[in-house]
Amino acid sequence: MSALERPMPPLNADERTTLESWLDFHRTTLAMKCEGLDDAQAAVASVPPSGFTLTGLVQHMAEVERNWFRRVLAGEQAPPIHDPEADPDGPDGGFDLAEGATLRTALAIWQAEITHARARCADRALTDTGLFMGQDVNLRWIYVHMIEEYARHNGHADLLRERIDGTTGV
Repeated sequence: MSALERPMPPLNADERTTLESWLDFHRTTLAMKCEGLDDAQAAVASVPPSGFTLTGLVQHMAEVERNWFRRVLAGEQAPPIHDPEADPDGPDGGFDLAEGATLRTALAIWQAEITHARARCADRALTDTGLFMGQDVNLRWIYVHMIEEYARHNGHADLLRERIDGTTGV
């Protein structure tokens, strides 16, 4: 049984509530996939030959949150977190683990980026735009993209977690 509560998104709500609820559902799913693991387990590349780990995945999602909500939507100058030398306009990184990287630290940074994201979105309409690759992109599109990004990576997290300790169905 998980200590986290993952409520079902409402079945009949307005568009914004639906989008935000599904995004939060997927954010919580990733957190649940990491529950009960120690740093060594979360750093295991458990689907060889890939070096993909749960800690790296959490770090990556912190970068994704930062990119879409802070850089793109809010237009902030927010350098990459886990590879400060990376091009902020390049692909979201974070997958590689620095020496001493821990799951607890990765989760804390990711949660902080989620808090920033919610703050950046709170007073914006779904039609408000940011700039991505020289083009306007609205908050609605960003929400849909983020739901897709989490859903895809939560599938990866399912496989990683099952290989680590057999846990399935979260």
